[in-house]
Amino acid sequence: MPRFSYTARSATGQRASGTLEAGDKRAALLQLERQGLTPISVTETVGAVAAKTKEKKEARAKGPRLVLRRNARAQMNLRETLMFTQELSDLLSSGMTLGSALHTLSQRHSGGGRDQIVVALRDEIIRGASLSDALGQWPETFGNLYVNMVRTGEASGKLSESLERVSVHYERIQAARDKVSSALVYPAFVISVGVLTMIFTMVFIVPRFSSIFEELGGTLPLPTRILIGMSSFLIHWGWLLAIAIFGLVVFLRRYIRTPAGQHRWHSLQLRLPIFKRIITANAYAQFARTLGALLQSGVPVLRALGIVQDSMGNVIIAEQIKEARERVTDGSTISGPLAAGRIFPPLLTDMLAVGEQSGDMPGALSHIARRYDDELDRSVKVFTTILEPLMIVVMAVVVGFIAISMLMAVFDMTSGLNIK
Repeated sequence: MPRFSYTARSATGQRASGTLEAGDKRAALLQLERQGLTPISVTETVGAVAAKTKEKKEARAKGPRLVLRRNARAQMNLRETLMFTQELSDLLSSGMTLGSALHTLSQRHSGGGRDQIVVALRDEIIRGASLSDALGQWPETFGNLYVNMVRTGEASGKLSESLERVSVHYERIQAARDKVSSALVYPAFVISVGVLTMIFTMVFIVPRFSSIFEELGGTLPLPTRILIGMSSFLIHWGWLLAIAIFGLVVFLRRYIRTPAGQHRWHSLQLRLPIFKRIITANAYAQFARTLGALLQSGVPVLRALGIVQDSMGNVIIAEQIKEARERVTDGSTISGPLAAGRIFPPLLTDMLAVGEQSGDMPGALSHIARRYDDELDRSVKVFTTILEPLMIVVMAVVVGFIAISMLMAVFDMTSGLNIK
């Protein structure tokens, strides 16, 4: 087993040094922490390094070996981040130290990026870094909002409470996403089945009828000729159409990621009648919830607005928050600058003004968040109520066109027959 030489400080500040055996450097750091020592430096001894070098040479002599490495940086999705935050908050509330809590969580292997992130956080805490600084090294998972709320909890000595507020915040964000996602599951399923059915009909069913019509001869009705032409095009050039659609989707996705494309796409979202209500209700609820959580954690108003601006999913709304932040001069009144813009509705700014006058901004923001959560529920229900019959009508028109085209040809063919 490798040996490590270390230099550390005890709880009383005395300097200590020595050697220990451990599987790797992380295990050595954990051993020092369990002994109540704060590591200053931990280095592998020369003998162990020489042994590893010898092993590598022997491995090279035996032949090449395939080594797989993860080039992509590990990440956690929103659900994994929420679970990690809840578990860490519960462990800290039970009286466990931060290092021990992270070490406990690092033992729960999930097989994803979560394992790597938790281990890295644990190692940073063992080296003496603060949790907020350690979280800041993973901006793809822990955003500016998360890091700032943790930092305020560290400053106030109420880290577990701050993590609990972060957990509640992310729970509500996840719930809002689930509402929209669940509303789209059924329409997406119906559309997928409908498209596959239409492709099957055009590729396998219509050609059989067209061959029968050719044998019988005669002039086919216009709808039937159109249907047969569409079927023939799909059979011979369907691959080209699929490539064109795929290329268009890739182009649009890349264009939307550019600043100009993102601005146009988000602006279009705010102009579509049904989608506008869903997007704005979700954005207003997120704005109020995020700002309220930051103010409740003790973050100053101007910095809180900057964090809220970065967390908004729509760049048009984020620009309005930026303009309002620039107009805020006294650091406390924000309802007026928000009302001066063209995005935030009067109801939101009026409720915010009441909170400013009463001195209970977090409470007012909590009421605003609940108000627009209800608005989001209603908008999603309206969306699904309209979309379902609309899909039925579209499918009925397409199926009806195919059926009528076939029947018209059959009637024309049979009407020319002399049946006595």
